[in-house]
Amino acid sequence: MQDFKQKTAVITGGASGVGRALAHLLIKEGANVVIADIEQAALDRTLAELEAAGGQCLAQLADVTDADSMKALANAAFERFGGVQLVFANAGVGTGEAGNMWEYEVNDWSWGFQVNTWGLIHSINAFLPKLVEQGEEAHFVVTGSGNGAFLMLPNTPIYTATKAAAQAITENLYFQLQALQSPVKVNALFPGPHVVNTGIFNSERNRPDELAGNPDKPDSGISSVEDMKAMMAEFDMTLETTEPEEVAAFALQGIRDETFWITPMSDKGKVALRARMEGILSRTNPTPPDVL
Repeated sequence: MQDFKQKTAVITGGASGVGRALAHLLIKEGANVVIADIEQAALDRTLAELEAAGGQCLAQLADVTDADSMKALANAAFERFGGVQLVFANAGVGTGEAGNMWEYEVNDWSWGFQVNTWGLIHSINAFLPKLVEQGEEAHFVVTGSGNGAFLMLPNTPIYTATKAAAQAITENLYFQLQALQSPVKVNALFPGPHVVNTGIFNSERNRPDELAGNPDKPDSGISSVEDMKAMMAEFDMTLETTEPEEVAAFALQGIRDETFWITPMSDKGKVALRARMEGILSRTNPTPPDVL
């Protein structure tokens, strides 16, 4: 797929961060855009921005943890635009864990898996039957994380586990569609090469009441990229960041290049991944990766 003009893209988590950046770039490319998000106010703001830019858009309140909500999103997108050629399964949360994993609340695990893993499953179930039946070139793009897909960062075990599972699902989806010789392609998008400047560190704002966390649990002290920068500065370290617009640009280029792995890596990331792979092959005991 080289041209996005008149193509229709559906983006979950589309009202902020990488999703919002993708929506703006796709509008510039001439695509129709459906943004889905759990935050109505953010949806309204982003829709107004996209329409002001001259885009054909639809904004829909949707919850990736709810299978019926995702099916309603798929139906609305196909009904409004007649077909869908791009689906970005982009919604995700950072679970803000801190301390020993055996002290985490079950709700912390449940929330992370419901959004980051079950959200992907519900997105697949809602869109893949329609994309396959449509019988034309389409891309299903999964926003993953090197934290889980490639490396294990020990201070975020819930997030790491959810993204490891999501990557396994993504690769198997790729293999199954390939075996069917389907025109539907799968891409694994990894925002980076540095920490992306989004609101994922403040995901608690969207945490449902039924999965409320323990108010007395240890606080990581990080609710934004700025918090992380400040914390590292205390140790005379500088945090490099990547802007969502950069991620959107290389995501669309990855689709044009028809590459599964849309994954720019820092030099530290490459070294850490190579060390992990070599350690597995040589059966060397693992050590925490140094990627920041």
